[in-house]
Amino acid sequence: MEYTLEVIPLPVSDVDRAMEFYRDKLGFHVDIDQEVMPGMRIVQLTPPGSGCSIALADTLWDTMDGPTPAPGSYQGLQLCVADAKAAHAELTARGLEISEPVAHAPQDGGTFMYFKDPDGNGWAIQEYRVRGTTPLRAAIVSAP
Repeated sequence: MEYTLEVIPLPVSDVDRAMEFYRDKLGFHVDIDQEVMPGMRIVQLTPPGSGCSIALADTLWDTMDGPTPAPGSYQGLQLCVADAKAAHAELTARGLEISEPVAHAPQDGGTFMYFKDPDGNGWAIQEYRVRGTTPLRAAIVSAP
């Protein structure tokens, strides 16, 4: 049985502000913006080229058991790109405040840059040059 990670609910304080940030600053596609059940609006956005989306909602956690995460409490979310310098140029041109790319290790996958959304949820963008020529699944399957 295969399991795919396709949606990550993200705690935010203002769904409209978060949607504008992810759409306008990061270029995520708005897949859904609707009331999916009485009193629950879901905004689902997908990064270009990704098979996994984020879901923003006011009352989503009311439908789940367990604690409600505070807006800004998610850290370590990660996007991957084939070219960190090109991604940095694109994102800063969109007005995103993001760190410069830093090579923490010389091998492919060792370069990162960081930003936060308006609530403080922390993201990293990691450069994987192999992804420019090899789809993710093929790169993972062929890895030693």
